[in-house]
Amino acid sequence: MQRSAFALPRTKLLAALPWTERNGKLSLLKLTVFLGLCAPGLWLAFGFSQDLLGTKPLSHVLHETGLWTIRFLFLSLLVTPARRIFHYSKLINLRRMLGLAALAYGLAHLGLYAADQAFDLGKVASEIVLRIYLTIGFLALLAMGALGLTSTDAMIKRMGPNWNRLHKLTYAIAILGGLHFFMQAKSDVSEAVLMAGFFVLLMSYRQALKWKFDLTSPLVLAAIALIGGLGAAALEFAWYALATGIPPLRVLEANLDFTYSVRPAWWVAATGLGLAAVPLVRKLDRRAVFARLRARPAA
Repeated sequence: MQRSAFALPRTKLLAALPWTERNGKLSLLKLTVFLGLCAPGLWLAFGFSQDLLGTKPLSHVLHETGLWTIRFLFLSLLVTPARRIFHYSKLINLRRMLGLAALAYGLAHLGLYAADQAFDLGKVASEIVLRIYLTIGFLALLAMGALGLTSTDAMIKRMGPNWNRLHKLTYAIAILGGLHFFMQAKSDVSEAVLMAGFFVLLMSYRQALKWKFDLTSPLVLAAIALIGGLGAAALEFAWYALATGIPPLRVLEANLDFTYSVRPAWWVAATGLGLAAVPLVRKLDRRAVFARLRARPAA
């Protein structure tokens, strides 16, 4: 009797760990992803402690935590289409972990900004109010906090259909985060364009699902890759045209010049094409298995 009385709480405790399944058993997938989510923060902490981050280590860590916030947020948006593309339903178990990791890095980003301002909270608050890009970033973080607080199983059950409505804020958060990234990047927005292009790619996957397109079709995925690349190029052109004095046509033409660098639009398209190759690889692997089975002599 005593053993059964303690079995349920122990299972619940184990299930609450980020690297276990709901039954409390270890998940190698979740453990691997959890370690991957921790790795950037651990590296930044190590680099900062060992003075490996250049002449402005605090600024470097501040920038990187913001960048990883957006990366993990976008990866959480990738989970649903990736389930279809990879034909692997267990990926859905990673969405909450990715979202909470984005929130953790976002909070670290805010804390480091406060540290950069010598923890003068009055100044931090006034800067957030007066500087529009900081206001946008802070609003995105507040919304992420709301999603994080309601991400538990108990809150999902308690909120019912309202939970899905609330968590659609993820798209608005991604837009606000991307805009914050653009505005603080000033003249060189290559990283921001890259993330904006990935957002176009992600939204194209989701729209394709909504329109009942087959995300296991290489042609559909290749078309989405093209849309993502063109979207990145268009957003880069629009930003330079509206927000800077740099001739936007020169930036657009740079997409065809590979002498010095590869523009973000090409990286976005290449990522999309890489995902388009996944169904082809799966089909070839399946055919190879069937060929081996047919080649076996009859027992």
